[in-house]
Amino acid sequence: MTSQRERRIIEVAEYSRRIVEQVNLSERDLRLIETPGLDSRLALRPLVRDRLEIRADCHVGVVTLDSLEIRVVPKLVGGSLAVLRMAEYAADPAAVRHFDLPKTFATGGPHLRDLIALMLARECERLLHMGPRHDYRTRVDTLPAVRGRLLPDRQLLRHHGRLDRLECRYDERSTNVLDNQLCAAALNKAAMTTTASAVRAQVRRLAADFGGLCDPHGLDLHAAAGLHYGRHNAHYRPAHRWALLLLDGGGIRDLFTAGDADDRVFLVDMNTLFEVFVTRLARRALTPLGINVRGQSRHGGILVHEDTGATHTEIRPDLLLTDGHGPSAWRRPVDIKYKLYADRKLSSGDLYQSFLYAWALGARPGTEETAECHVVYASEDDVPARTVAIRASGGRSGARITAHALHVPAALDALATGREREVLSRLAGMLANRGGR
Repeated sequence: MTSQRERRIIEVAEYSRRIVEQVNLSERDLRLIETPGLDSRLALRPLVRDRLEIRADCHVGVVTLDSLEIRVVPKLVGGSLAVLRMAEYAADPAAVRHFDLPKTFATGGPHLRDLIALMLARECERLLHMGPRHDYRTRVDTLPAVRGRLLPDRQLLRHHGRLDRLECRYDERSTNVLDNQLCAAALNKAAMTTTASAVRAQVRRLAADFGGLCDPHGLDLHAAAGLHYGRHNAHYRPAHRWALLLLDGGGIRDLFTAGDADDRVFLVDMNTLFEVFVTRLARRALTPLGINVRGQSRHGGILVHEDTGATHTEIRPDLLLTDGHGPSAWRRPVDIKYKLYADRKLSSGDLYQSFLYAWALGARPGTEETAECHVVYASEDDVPARTVAIRASGGRSGARITAHALHVPAALDALATGREREVLSRLAGMLANRGGR
């Protein structure tokens, strides 16, 4: 197996294709390439003459082969650091303002998993300085003296007539609690998978420290993802977010696509992350204006088989904006796309989908308003809004689609420097246009 230092680093931009020459794939690599689910996230195709074709889409991160480290780099949002900022804002709008990470490491740039490992290490270091959490745990044990409560039944069955061995139930303060176990398990994984030497040394040290506090083996990730936070453990929340991302992609609505777990694959679905990010922004921008923002709302009875009356399928826009109640309410569906639309037309499939949303949900019955739908897509530049309309033979517009570019790098910079209102005001201007109202 090729050592970490000998492994070539290959960078591929999202939504791009690259052919790498002189690639010697091992049997382990070929098994990984053939893993179900990987192809939908990152397509790897062995070619003749020791070449490897790489096709990336909206998944960014790192895939490690024995001789190659393939890094899929996000371009639309401004790099891997921006992905972490988006994830932090989606979970906690205040967090991104205090976000601070080095943009370069001593040797080469960090990939996404190393950055997350560094964030985890920083938060865990902070927890140790504050003092790790203790909690009371009930124990039943045989003791030489009474502690807590004596258990007469157990005493009679196990040590009848003896006074030097007493069966007791008592509460003991312990650091072997779920809050610490989650951090310890993530640090252990980071210690095995991190490639940046400085970060690897830090997480290994912290893994040893947390290993002395608790036993992370057999951690119940489902229980960990459902942790509730109060005054005793609220300070663990940032560390737990990074821990869940490293362990199984929990934390922010399944950031990672489903598939067989493999420590060599770490890929974030940017389409999902961008949707969560925009949804958070939209709620903060529009709720103060009295506009209700519903995410992934389901609507049946739109496409119906007339012969049977059965519903063909549901439609589910990414967002549905509403103001008011009943048939007269103002409504506007929003479709969120993480695609390269800054310099190209909307695809036919996305147009048809958006026109369906507009016709079904974007107009008030009994009015002359044109049905509307908004499309919000990620961009690394400022791009003017574009409108596409469906016109009947008489020339009247039956539906209108307006595509808006969200300049993600500029938005993240504004959020990180305390200018959230600037971002929210701009998004409200995009989405809260009420047409003929």
